[in-house]
Amino acid sequence: MNIILTEKEKKQLDYLIKETEKITGAEIVLSVALRSDSYTEIPWKAFATGVSVSGLLFFLLNTLTDYWYSQVVVTSAIVLILITGIIFALSTVFFPVFAKLFLSSIRSEEEVKQYAESLFLSKKIFFTKNRNGILIHVSLFEKKIIIIPDSGLEKMLTESQIKNIISEMKSFLKNKKIFEAFEVSLKKLSEILAYKNSGGKPENELSDEIIQEKKK
Repeated sequence: MNIILTEKEKKQLDYLIKETEKITGAEIVLSVALRSDSYTEIPWKAFATGVSVSGLLFFLLNTLTDYWYSQVVVTSAIVLILITGIIFALSTVFFPVFAKLFLSSIRSEEEVKQYAESLFLSKKIFFTKNRNGILIHVSLFEKKIIIIPDSGLEKMLTESQIKNIISEMKSFLKNKKIFEAFEVSLKKLSEILAYKNSGGKPENELSDEIIQEKKK
């Protein structure tokens, strides 16, 4: 089983969430997933690429030489082409870096955003008296971060500020430092929202437990 955050890191983040909520008056939910979609098309794209590349190489070899290929050689070449496609497809399952070659940035951005929006609704982050919930979602495979503030925080947290938080988080995420990415996000939220907090004692309406999705 993949360990996204250790028990020690979860306890530290739980403490930081509580402290940040006291300072900002916001209800903060952290979420991390190995991936935000299964992307079932990736192995098929890889298979097609493997078949196309190996098929093209065989075609060029056949075109550039005068050698006559027997039926056995042609059959063997077809089998080899198919095997290459299968190897490409299997490689996307076991090697995420290779799999990402067949995933467009636009597609991954859409899926991570959709996943985060679904979490926002399913975990009822909107269900607070002052509509002051905020979701910070990290998707590891795509290396994408989505921050969704509820309506009570939208005027306090500008789009530019959200982008700055995400930018600082990404500097850690690219090195697989998930704890540090969340830590800096909480620090930045404290800096931005501290002076905007009315001073009322937070009711802690949402769970501080970090959402971890290990499979998709």
